[in-house]
Amino acid sequence: MKFLHTADLHIGKKIFEKSLIEDQKHILRRIADIAAEEQVDAVLIAGDVYDRAVPPTEAVALLDDFLTELLASHIAVFLISGNHDSPERVAFADRILEKQGLYIAGTYSDEVKTITLQDAFGPVEFVCVPFVKPAVAGCATTAEAVEKMLSKTSSCGRRVLLTHYFVTGEQGESPELSDSESDVNVGGLDSIPASLFADFSYTALGHIHKSQKIGRGNVYYSGAPLKYSFGEARGEKSVNIVELGGQGEVSVTKRVLKPIHEMRCIKGRIAELTGKEALEALAEEGVSKEDYLQVTLTDTEELLEPMATLRSVYPNVLLVLLQKNLEQENREYESRMRGVKKSTAELFADFYEMLKGEPLDEKRRGLVEEAARKAQEGER
Repeated sequence: MKFLHTADLHIGKKIFEKSLIEDQKHILRRIADIAAEEQVDAVLIAGDVYDRAVPPTEAVALLDDFLTELLASHIAVFLISGNHDSPERVAFADRILEKQGLYIAGTYSDEVKTITLQDAFGPVEFVCVPFVKPAVAGCATTAEAVEKMLSKTSSCGRRVLLTHYFVTGEQGESPELSDSESDVNVGGLDSIPASLFADFSYTALGHIHKSQKIGRGNVYYSGAPLKYSFGEARGEKSVNIVELGGQGEVSVTKRVLKPIHEMRCIKGRIAELTGKEALEALAEEGVSKEDYLQVTLTDTEELLEPMATLRSVYPNVLLVLLQKNLEQENREYESRMRGVKKSTAELFADFYEMLKGEPLDEKRRGLVEEAARKAQEGER
């Protein structure tokens, strides 16, 4: 069995009010091409199909075109909802679409959607677990909710899981994040240990935008197919091509995705950046003036409409930062912090209030202060 794993399409997303619909159209076209080139049996889309619960019409049309192309090539598609999606909208007409080879798990159900495909070695089960808040599943934590849903499935044979959560390694190691992720809660009640997926041959994750393997098993985030922040400028986007053998052995390779606009960060004086020499130097480095740019200006004097000046040369400048302002903000932050020194008990009280949404009561505060005192005495 051979399949392509992707996630976090975020169709309809904007960055600094710039619509990425044409970029997304290009990258979905490329994913469909890769699926055909690799002759995959299925494409797995592990959540956050849209960027918001009520997507714009052009986003819905683009997804329709993408799925239609895959199904026309006789490629099965498995799709689950993520935390950005409206489960009911994603799941619309799901039972009708199954007849076409499109398997959607959008809303929570007592029965976990499980689809079986056949290959030369026999059956492969695809278990689809969409993003579900713990309370919806009648549980206190996300891990409990996922464990409850997985308990309703079989635990043997060749099985592939699609799900969309914050998953940690065996020792609680968190995945690497980028600053394009929103609504991601690090650790705490919303994290799930990768060990929950030990019975699966491969786990196709969505939710984290950086491609990476989690833990010791075959648990993978494919990452988003496009860069959605300047914090990802140095990275590379890809999809996973997964081959599942007769005994459940797994081979994973990456196919790199080339966007029509890269995200870049450049820095310098405005006169230098807009000059002929700068353009030639950037071209030699593979930077196109059409790329999406974050520009940090090092000029010390006041500038008149720097965005308009830069866009006369680089039409897709999305963000302009002034180095002198950044340095001033850092100095102000450092000066504020110098006068702030909190005790261990005060720091814990702040943490407790952030976590629980209520202040630490006097009884608990007394226990924390006593524990901190004993710890300090032990250090001495």
